[in-house]
Amino acid sequence: MSSNHDSLAIRMGGESGEGIVTIGEVFVRVAARSGLEVFTFRTYPAEIMGGHVVYQARIGRDRVLSDGDEIDALVALNEEAYEKHIGELRPGGTLIYDSGTVHPPDDGHDHYPVPVTEISQQLDFSRGKNLVMVGALVGLHGLPMERAAEVVTSRLGKYEALLPKNLESLTRGLNHVREHFIDRLPPQLDPPPGETPERLIMTGNQAAALGALAAGCRFYSGYPITPATGLMEFMAQNLPPLGGKVVQTEDEIAAITMAMGASFAGAKAMTATSGPGFALMVEALGHASMTEVPLVVVDVQRAGPSTGMPTKTAQADLFMALYAGNDEAPRLVLAPDSVEDCFYRMIDAFNLAEAYQMPVVVLSDQAMSARVETIPDIDLSSIKLVDRLKPEPNESDNGGYRRYELTESGVSPMAIPGMPGMFYTAEGLEHSEKGAPDYTPEMHRAMTEKRHRKVDAARQLIQRLPVSDRWGDPKAEIGIMGWGSSKGAVREAMERVEASKIRVEAFYTRSLIPMPDELVRSFLKGKRAIIVPELNYRGMFANVLEHRYSREIVHNGIRIIHLPKYDGLPFRPVDICRAVHRAAIELMDGVFKEWEPGC
Repeated sequence: MSSNHDSLAIRMGGESGEGIVTIGEVFVRVAARSGLEVFTFRTYPAEIMGGHVVYQARIGRDRVLSDGDEIDALVALNEEAYEKHIGELRPGGTLIYDSGTVHPPDDGHDHYPVPVTEISQQLDFSRGKNLVMVGALVGLHGLPMERAAEVVTSRLGKYEALLPKNLESLTRGLNHVREHFIDRLPPQLDPPPGETPERLIMTGNQAAALGALAAGCRFYSGYPITPATGLMEFMAQNLPPLGGKVVQTEDEIAAITMAMGASFAGAKAMTATSGPGFALMVEALGHASMTEVPLVVVDVQRAGPSTGMPTKTAQADLFMALYAGNDEAPRLVLAPDSVEDCFYRMIDAFNLAEAYQMPVVVLSDQAMSARVETIPDIDLSSIKLVDRLKPEPNESDNGGYRRYELTESGVSPMAIPGMPGMFYTAEGLEHSEKGAPDYTPEMHRAMTEKRHRKVDAARQLIQRLPVSDRWGDPKAEIGIMGWGSSKGAVREAMERVEASKIRVEAFYTRSLIPMPDELVRSFLKGKRAIIVPELNYRGMFANVLEHRYSREIVHNGIRIIHLPKYDGLPFRPVDICRAVHRAAIELMDGVFKEWEPGC
């Protein structure tokens, strides 16, 4: 990057319906096709029309880990966008705006007025305003026009009659920059020289859906709900060509029970929802646990109880995912921490569901589900798939098939309907080994232990899977522990902290049930304080740590520092830096009071 920038954060704002998301989506794909790394965030109103829309892209030559702390460029298509976001534009930053609708004062920033509305009117193509702005952004930031034309053609080419107008809009925006600003361009994005391979660029929802397909999922049932709908849309487009089936159900209860039925019949099946829908699925989740049916449920979390804030992010469904249900209904819970990781965790989810014949919940969130990232190539040859244990033909002899046979691991062979002699009852009542209702204390105790043994067996396997990351200074007395999409901000903050004299080490787990206990206890050794960043008010994961590892925490005098954030927005690296700074001051007698971690 030029102008001493390792990356540039560009925020675009305007009214819903003005094509803000299209500007962002096209622009970041032009950058990615030019060989750059991208990382995005979007937020928009829950209403169909009207309201303010924001799309932010951080672009760099090296891997981009978060949205950053401040924005380098603001693209305003109306006055509201200017007023809402000008305060976050860094001093001397770049202000790009539609000169027909935005009239900013002399505010100390570099101004680049583009007559977007006027140009679109000249073309008699008002819907092309967004592509006029894309052309201007391409010209201002030094991206190749041929890449921009390729992206517009590939993404909007299905509207064949409009393609010439779209491309002309793009060209007009670029030409305006060349005519008016060629001698004073803002910081450039500087694509790598020479030919670059086409980048893998996708959202978290797309990566999760792709992982499900690679894992062998052949049945998807779901009810549309923001922000999980994108996952179902991807499956609807790509699952049928593989011989699979997608069903849009009438509600979330039907979605999960239909997926259970497909799994009972032998298919690898899943559903996806958000918090309100997951709440409706809880009873059926217990039924899947009781009947020992493999099932994958993705919860793309959003902010607020009830219908809350559908288009804002949170990590506040943790307790529901871990504990919700009547009595005890064992399940496994995984949490991807990046767009790339969404792919691989879905592989694990299906493998674990099949291996242990139980529901697996995958916790994503709004920020990660809609985030666009460039990711490394996926090595499909490294993927190993697991299928459920099935009975041998002779198991129907000598007293009949025992579907719920009491085994050391808790896993018993699961017959597929139609297998000769393998008849059994599968229902929500407590049952004998053959599935017949049995309410005796002895049988309930035995079956409860059987269902929980599967979690214990999975715990041993989890220790050998890549379900956690530990990095930083192993001798550090300050630790950071977390899960999910805040990991990128923590990684970036840790890179800043490394330049100081403060020692910090971090641990992120992708498995929440079961927790990788041996790895966690190893990390806790020698720590005096653990910072736990979470996108919820109560500090749910911090509470889990305090409860599960109370012996180690109390014995070693470890202080658990809750770092909550509950405004519907992701963590910034500076949030983590400041928490580390405060912990260092409190724990180390003020030695680091003068240190400011790039805040």
